[in-house]
Amino acid sequence: MSKDTYSKLVNKNPIGKKVAGQLGLPKPEMLRRYEEGQDLLVGPAAVAGIGDAPVAASASAILKASGAVVMHATPETSYDARLGAIVFDATAARTLDQLDELRATVAPAIKKLGASARLVIIGTTPADLGDAEAAATQQALEGITRSVGKELRRGSTANLLWVDRDAQGDASVLAAPLRFLLSARSAYVDGQPVRVRTADVPDVSDWRHPMRGRIAVITGAARGIGAEIAKVFARAGATLILVDIPASGDALSKVANSLGATALQTDVTSADAGAKIAEAVARKGDKLDVMVHNAGITRDKLFVNTDENRWGSVLDVNLRSQFRINETLLDPSVAGGLADGGRIIAVASISGIGGNRGQANYAASKAGVIGMVRQLSQNLADRQITVNAVAPGFIETEMTAKIPFATREVGRRLNSLLQGGRPGDVGEAIAFFAEPGSAGVTGQVLRVCGQSQLGA
Repeated sequence: MSKDTYSKLVNKNPIGKKVAGQLGLPKPEMLRRYEEGQDLLVGPAAVAGIGDAPVAASASAILKASGAVVMHATPETSYDARLGAIVFDATAARTLDQLDELRATVAPAIKKLGASARLVIIGTTPADLGDAEAAATQQALEGITRSVGKELRRGSTANLLWVDRDAQGDASVLAAPLRFLLSARSAYVDGQPVRVRTADVPDVSDWRHPMRGRIAVITGAARGIGAEIAKVFARAGATLILVDIPASGDALSKVANSLGATALQTDVTSADAGAKIAEAVARKGDKLDVMVHNAGITRDKLFVNTDENRWGSVLDVNLRSQFRINETLLDPSVAGGLADGGRIIAVASISGIGGNRGQANYAASKAGVIGMVRQLSQNLADRQITVNAVAPGFIETEMTAKIPFATREVGRRLNSLLQGGRPGDVGEAIAFFAEPGSAGVTGQVLRVCGQSQLGA
């Protein structure tokens, strides 16, 4: 994995810290990331809202159930301790003037945020509102969230939950998304909107191991991001089947053995890949609960110099294979297929959103993943199967370690958190989508990029 020597120098080396302070150099915060048994927050949570704030009570109850200390905030509130989070319910805002209530309450609270703290704004999905000013007011929350996310310091983040009007009275659909965005699991998620819909959410009795008893398949799991996804899923209690090509068999077996998982050597582009996956699942239990499409390749070249093989191989591995596998697993008659109420999560990329020089084939495949997710989520709504994608930004991997130094440093610093993410950050976001409690989140593309300027 690539090492961020600069961050270590300005954070841990006394001379480096002094020089950085004297020269005004950027100082990336050492982010708080999730560890087994960790509390949701460090410090109390300030909760406030606009008008009758219909979701604030649910948010407070979720926080209290997690063990957090909750305090009601107003513009006049005095804070004696550093805050771990601010949760602001703006779902009732319908006029532009009401946005000043958010400013008046949140601005003073931000000054009291601790390191790696969280701001979560909750709004009403703009598409649910027939009035133009009401929709504009709610859409404005995204601009506020993204901007404040770029202003926060010491590793703190700001994110937005848009909750559909018919879901605002149901705390169960809010719990998993809110807990994820408040927790250290979302360390590299910043400035992002997530939509929450109404759904039948199973009872979640164990938030530390929410996937206990669930079968999950992860492709491209022999190394890098795929291996880290597997580690996060294993920690969450999932029964795992890890897939990679035969050429990576030794590495795949090593990961599988370390996690008590099953290794399945198969090429995702083969015509029978879906059938092999289903057979492996059927040997574990009745149906598959979670399918993670992580396998991917790059074959970079300027568009004018890209030949048929470079083009076709990337589209085949990164996108076509998912259609073929899904077709098999979504057949209700297939033993080991995806169960109703299951999860499909794909790995996209911010290259599919903002493009990248020399990656037209890769960007096409990842943009295609986004299109697939958005449509398939609608097609499978009747089966209560959610379909989502995670779009990583600059993640510290063996691949990014090979990027020339200057380009690598730009990639690391060109985001609100001034650093690259870790493979585990991607795994945490995928695990969030895979949890039973995320039933109300579908058709979403969550960027795990520290609010990268690419595609912003």
